[in-house]
Amino acid sequence: MEKKLRVLILNGSPRAKGNTALALKEMESVFGELGVEYEDILLGKLAIRGCMACGACSKLGRCVHDDIVNELAAKFEAADGLVIGSPVYYGSANGTLVSALQRLFYSTRFDKSLKVGASVVCARRSGCTATFDELNKFFTISSMPVASSRYWNNIHGGAPGEAEADAEGRAVARQLARNMVFLMQSIALGRENLGLPKEEPRAWTNFIR
Repeated sequence: MEKKLRVLILNGSPRAKGNTALALKEMESVFGELGVEYEDILLGKLAIRGCMACGACSKLGRCVHDDIVNELAAKFEAADGLVIGSPVYYGSANGTLVSALQRLFYSTRFDKSLKVGASVVCARRSGCTATFDELNKFFTISSMPVASSRYWNNIHGGAPGEAEADAEGRAVARQLARNMVFLMQSIALGRENLGLPKEEPRAWTNFIR
């Protein structure tokens, strides 16, 4: 039996039915249509502290703070793709979400190569592209291909539900999901027929002389 593709969706908004969730629901409708399993987790209302650079994760194999970040680690490892959604706060992503992502990516040692990443951003007016760039950096430091759509993955709305009127933003989210599924399918076929790209040995260098 063919393995089903799985996507982990992290919503950084504190609003379960806010505009960020609305954009993610558009993606989920496509995932469901194409037979992709997904799990949507709301992070924005949780108490998630930032990394304190203790280095314990290198010995423990997990973050020293035993909260949802360690639960996400197993889900992330099992997933073929990761979707990150965030509202824009002061021209950047929700701080709770960023704290979770920094700890999640840093404390986990499993290979993230070729898991497909996608970010979706919601703002009342501006700050979307800066936040979009901020979130994509988590993918590009981890050899994760970044899924794109036919426009930047933005949706606009202030009051909850207002983004319903952003027909273009909703269509962009759906196209993003279709492109993401195609990428995951293509990578699965390539892995089976061609194997993975050769991994370069790491060369750690500092700018301090």
